[in-house]
Amino acid sequence: MKNKILVISIMILAGVAGFSLQRAFIDDKNQNLTPELPESTASIVGQQRPDFGLKDIEGQMRKISEWDGKVLLVNFWATWCPPCKKEIPAFMELQNEYGDQGFQVIGIAIDEEEAVKDYADTMGINYPVMAAELAAMEVSRWYGNRLNALPYSAFVGRDGIVSLTKPGELTRQQVEDIIKPMLAMKIAETIQ
Repeated sequence: MKNKILVISIMILAGVAGFSLQRAFIDDKNQNLTPELPESTASIVGQQRPDFGLKDIEGQMRKISEWDGKVLLVNFWATWCPPCKKEIPAFMELQNEYGDQGFQVIGIAIDEEEAVKDYADTMGINYPVMAAELAAMEVSRWYGNRLNALPYSAFVGRDGIVSLTKPGELTRQQVEDIIKPMLAMKIAETIQ
């Protein structure tokens, strides 16, 4: 019995490794990145947010700089990740509730564009969503995700400084607790 479990485990690991290698050699259609990686992203917290540009699921090039002056939740996710999908309804509610106060959720899917587009349409996601597979993984690392964890979120203040990164699922209450003080600060206060 133990031998069967060992053989099955080895087969699963080999399959995952093969899939990962295959994905590494696939040309990612959306690798339109602005390569402005900070010198050290080991601890991105307290640093200026990295610049990037990715196409959204509608085919429009989006740059992180278009949301300068807003409190950002940059969320890395995938359609095949149950905790990722569990967060999205709360993010949509928060976008509705706090969007007019300067809060912006940005979803970056490490996934195939068609799967993301279908899921976003089905859910009615009300914030910008980009799907870029390998390019999204690279941006995720720029934002401090060294373990390639999903979901993974980075919070950016109005001043463009990364204030917090969080691997794993976030609840609505956790996000509110993080963004409320950030929303209360005006840009002038963050610069002083």
